[in-house]
Amino acid sequence: MSTIQNNIEHIKGLIRTAEEKFSRQPHSVQLLAVSKTKPIEALEQAIASGQRQFGENYVQEGVDKIHHFNEHYNQTELEWHFIGPIQSNKTRLIAENFDWVHSIDREKIAQRLNDQRINLAPLQVLIQVNTSGEASKSGIDHAQTFALAQLINDLPNLTLRGLMSIPENVSDYASQLAAFEHLKNLQLQLQQHYPQVDTLSMGMSGDMQAAIEAGSTMVRIGTAIFGERHYPTAKE
Repeated sequence: MSTIQNNIEHIKGLIRTAEEKFSRQPHSVQLLAVSKTKPIEALEQAIASGQRQFGENYVQEGVDKIHHFNEHYNQTELEWHFIGPIQSNKTRLIAENFDWVHSIDREKIAQRLNDQRINLAPLQVLIQVNTSGEASKSGIDHAQTFALAQLINDLPNLTLRGLMSIPENVSDYASQLAAFEHLKNLQLQLQQHYPQVDTLSMGMSGDMQAAIEAGSTMVRIGTAIFGERHYPTAKE
């Protein structure tokens, strides 16, 4: 068994332990393997361990991987999630290739994704919320979330599934938990109007436990699976 396969098994074990500890339903938290900057061979090892959901931050890199695996692994059902900031000139590639988008934070982006999602099943989307108020973080303000949710709900080629956040990087558990509970409360408010909202994409290697306690349904793990990243000169 490869190191990547061992890492995935270890992380899945941690997730199952946290589910039990916090009285979550078994297998209610999914592992999204964040594979940005990682080569095809690394993803192949993850697939061999049973991993099927992959998150990409860079559009062209992600599209190239999707095309490769569609050609060479067409009997394996993989699920591709775009989790990075979205530029207007990249929406067509995202709409035409990805299954999920986690990082919608503007009406313009939602509209473009809808208009460019042609002859495909609806794109499953999350609204990215800036829970920490940091200027350096992407995401919509809490108060603006409801208007964006209404717009997305009215677009036929998008399905609103929930929320995503990248909270402030803090080490103390109480602060981590408070940020995630804020997003969970926002999700509960949305569910009153949109019952299909069932997904909370929150939690990474350093705050996964707090995220699961607060109600995360999808944790995004990269380095703990694939090792340190080596960023390319051109990311798009």
